Amino acid sequence: MHEVPSSSDHVGGGQQPAAPAVPEPPFAERTRTLVHLGRVGTLSTRLAKHAGAPFGSVAPYGVDAAGNPTLLISRLAVHTQNLLADPHASLLVTQPGWDEDPLAGARATLVGRVDPVGEADRAAVRDDYLGRHENARYWVDFGDFAFYRLSVEALYYVAGFGAMGWVEADAYRAAAPDPLADAAAGIIAHMNADHADAMLLYCRAFANLAADAATMTGIDRMGMRIRATVGERLQGVRINFPQDVRTALDARKVLVAMVQQARAAIPR
Repeated sequence: MHEVPSSSDHVGGGQQPAAPAVPEPPFAERTRTLVHLGRVGTLSTRLAKHAGAPFGSVAPYGVDAAGNPTLLISRLAVHTQNLLADPHASLLVTQPGWDEDPLAGARATLVGRVDPVGEADRAAVRDDYLGRHENARYWVDFGDFAFYRLSVEALYYVAGFGAMGWVEADAYRAAAPDPLADAAAGIIAHMNADHADAMLLYCRAFANLAADAATMTGIDRMGMRIRATVGERLQGVRINFPQDVRTALDARKVLVAMVQQARAAIPR
């Protein structure tokens, strides 16, 4: 696996000195988290005609126990006809809910081959898929629809500006989604809505950054990412927790303790 890490993102104001790297979860774990949180990707297949040109399709997906995306597709669809002729494909998954600069959001491209799901796995795949896509119950039993699975052979992950790399398929399969993945959006929304002052304290005490404004943009078991405004410059900073956090309650306790620590450390 080759990762190009970045501890901070700088936007505007010219080149900034590189800050020491702050540890983050490995790309394999972050990719598993992204695929777990996502619901829809872009499926790229090779056209059975037009000289095998790439063909992109909107693709709602599920995820099996090994992190392989699953698809419910009709044999009448162009992408299914393409797969029947050549099963090699990729699925692009982008960060759900990201509405800022698209190049600053996380995304992953999963590469492999797509084959029909065997009967032994069909029930589990069906349950997971319908749990993610309730409306699919209206057509899941139509005769032309069937479940397929993209068996991941290679992955390329981009965390945002300056942080990207290939991920070994075995490392991806061995990883698990971040334990805060399902709670992260709620934590971020709460902190940004009700605790803007805490964000400034975090920046000053733990990143030595006197920010004029700060917004939490991400949180995981190891720490948080904050986008800070310093004058006319935007800067992304990584601030880690003192220990791994596994639940939303534990995250709250750590965030409160860090505010108390920051207040004690900053001269009044």
